[in-house]
Amino acid sequence: MSRRARNRSPVYSEMASEKTPMPDLTLVIPVLIVVIYLLSSIKILAEYERGVIFRLGRVLEQPKGPGVILVFAPIDRIVRISLRIEAMEVPPQDVVTRDNVTVKVNAVVYFRVVDPTKAVLEVSNFLYATSQVSQTTLRSALGEVELDELLSQREKLNLRLQTVLDAHTGPWGVKVTVVEVKQVDLPEQMIRAIGRQAEAERERRAKIIHAEGEYMASEKLAMAAEMIQRQPAALTLRYLQTLVEIGADKNTTVVFPLPIDIFSSLGRAIDKFAGKKEEG
Repeated sequence: MSRRARNRSPVYSEMASEKTPMPDLTLVIPVLIVVIYLLSSIKILAEYERGVIFRLGRVLEQPKGPGVILVFAPIDRIVRISLRIEAMEVPPQDVVTRDNVTVKVNAVVYFRVVDPTKAVLEVSNFLYATSQVSQTTLRSALGEVELDELLSQREKLNLRLQTVLDAHTGPWGVKVTVVEVKQVDLPEQMIRAIGRQAEAERERRAKIIHAEGEYMASEKLAMAAEMIQRQPAALTLRYLQTLVEIGADKNTTVVFPLPIDIFSSLGRAIDKFAGKKEEG
């Protein structure tokens, strides 16, 4: 059978009519584009994240998140903000204290974002801005105190730095929780001077303690003398106790206790004898 006859046969025509019709591409492509757009609009925010949404350039009142949110680009634009506490180290700063001592001081600042909308709208980069204001505040606040206060009253200075920093970062939606002065580097001459001062202070305290001990001992001796004066027999008992203590270690030294009053009596007797001799 020729090809022309085969094309005209009813069997071939029936097989051609049973083929599946081709889908209309004009409907499939738009649907596929819409599905891809919706999938790309799905954003997932972690529990510690919030998303500030700008719709046609205007910010929405409430930030989105956490969880699944929809961001329809290019109408919407999202800015992710973390609410976790950030630890930022302030590099060493040259500080001149009120008593004209130059020291190097570094610190660490702990802060967190409490208002994501303000953190995006009020400042271009709140991390950099917080770092710069921390450095300037560290220099200005510590420059108003003396070196002794800087070394001994850390807690008071930390609270003061936190209050000043929080007042600066509050309008940005950033809360400063803790400020800690980590290290104070002193010049070598100042370290030696502080060492001499500490040594002199210890000597002063030692002398004061020794003087207080002498004063207390004199008070106790005066009380003991007053008690012995009321009871003369106590002096003899004290002599005997002293002899027992001396002879406790088999000492061969012999001690004869003589009352102190015997010397005064002897002196008076000598004076009387000398007076009578002159009269005679």
